[in-house]
Amino acid sequence: MFDFDKISEKATRRLAGHTSRRSFISKLGAVLVAAPVFPLLPVHRARAQGKPQGKPSEFAALAQTKDPALCNYWRYCAIDGFLCTCCGGGVHSCPAGSTASPTSWVGTCLNPENGKSYLLAYRDCCGAGGCGQCFCTGTDRETPVYRPQGNNDIIWCFGTSSMEYHCSTAALVGPAE
Repeated sequence: MFDFDKISEKATRRLAGHTSRRSFISKLGAVLVAAPVFPLLPVHRARAQGKPQGKPSEFAALAQTKDPALCNYWRYCAIDGFLCTCCGGGVHSCPAGSTASPTSWVGTCLNPENGKSYLLAYRDCCGAGGCGQCFCTGTDRETPVYRPQGNNDIIWCFGTSSMEYHCSTAALVGPAE
């Protein structure tokens, strides 16, 4: 058997002989400053999100693909507001007299027909009075208001001539995986 104390002493003395205290302290400081940044990297966030585990959400369990005028239509998992399909528009198009906002919030919904998840951009149609028909509230993976890209409680009429809300659309962006 070898003597662990002698080996560790030799390694410590060699390290002390080849580095200065200032060098050691500066490297330690750089590590301490950089360490909190690593969780903010996109790679880490993507890996942390992962795939949904276990059973599907309550919305996904009841979702359907046939009638886009119903709140349980699969694309509406994160929508909040009046459906444009009930107001003279379409799933991804605004009715006449209203303008699509250039900004949107996003959601990831599970299509029950093929079992795949898709990224959707929810866009408010603005410039006309509230439609008042087919009010739906989907809250799958909704984020707090301080993370607005996934929050559906904000009136997303930024960039239009009027901040008056009319209805909401759900445009398919692409596969989420």
